[in-house]
Amino acid sequence: MSAPRTLVVRLDSTGDVLLAGPAVRAVAAGSSYTGLLCGPSGVQAARLLPGVDKVLMYDAPWVGLEPAPVSRGDTRDLLATLSADRFDRALVLVSYHQSPLPVALLLKLAGVGWTAADSEDYPGTLLDLRHHRLPHRHEAQAALDLARAAGFALPPGDDGALRICPPPDTAHLTGPGPYVVLHPGAAAPARAWSVRRAARAAAALSAAGHRLVITGSRTEKDLTAAVAGNHALDLGGATDLHQLAGVLAGARVAVVGNTGPAHLAAAVGTPVACLFAPVVPAERWGPYGVPHVLLGDQDAPCAGSRARRCPVPGHPCLDGVGNADVIAAVAALDRGTARGVSRAAPGGASETERGATV
Repeated sequence: MSAPRTLVVRLDSTGDVLLAGPAVRAVAAGSSYTGLLCGPSGVQAARLLPGVDKVLMYDAPWVGLEPAPVSRGDTRDLLATLSADRFDRALVLVSYHQSPLPVALLLKLAGVGWTAADSEDYPGTLLDLRHHRLPHRHEAQAALDLARAAGFALPPGDDGALRICPPPDTAHLTGPGPYVVLHPGAAAPARAWSVRRAARAAAALSAAGHRLVITGSRTEKDLTAAVAGNHALDLGGATDLHQLAGVLAGARVAVVGNTGPAHLAAAVGTPVACLFAPVVPAERWGPYGVPHVLLGDQDAPCAGSRARRCPVPGHPCLDGVGNADVIAAVAALDRGTARGVSRAAPGGASETERGATV
């Protein structure tokens, strides 16, 4: 019996798609053809994942902060594309607070014969495998759990870490010599330092002897310029996602919030000093598979609120992190003495060390 043609669905952002990478590799190992259906903000990340034969894009009207309007034409186009690719199976990856059922309905209409997903909602005939995720699972581990339940296992020798295709050499951007990356931005302001706090941290890291590289997107050029000042190299707007991966791969340590570049750093094996606001739980969204230190008050009043903007005056959970703590975290990660690695373990169990010590 020939291996199936399988579609993996992850309709969210860059970080979500990167965290799906281990599950995608498991699917690819057991499939003759693997497609990845993602939203517009996940396309660049999807193209970096090993094992993907084709990236498909759909701007789903139930996903994102500014979801697309419902469009009969766009839905027809998606159904036609999925039908033409003749997928036998599909895995719908969602976070614990999301429903897979809207896309599961579209997959059935497109002729996909078998669909699996984590779902707390009654799926009727929309799912052929209704899986329940284990509590407190990291997103990457939860996706692997679903893949295993659907009959897909990581190939021998694959440790289940995040991974991308080899990044480019970016020495022409960063210059020679060791450096630390500081990525000050995040899609949700609650998950990043304020501009002034980030600028003070950059100055402190520079004064501590670190050559600092500031990264950010084209829309963050004002932010990166303000943070870089006169003591850091400003690469704001100078890289696409693949080039950013190269910059992160060359760094000794990345200092970054709970945002896509934190997971990109993990995917290239760079230790992460993560400014993690507890608006979402670190056990599900923290850096995965690399040494890391969580910086920030995980018991702050905003914990679990999913707030995009800090509801507490002064943004204390992150802006209250002292320069000494940041410098100590970077030093410990650079020396290899920090603890705090989450990874997939044989048989699907998880091994996690929380609250890294420095």
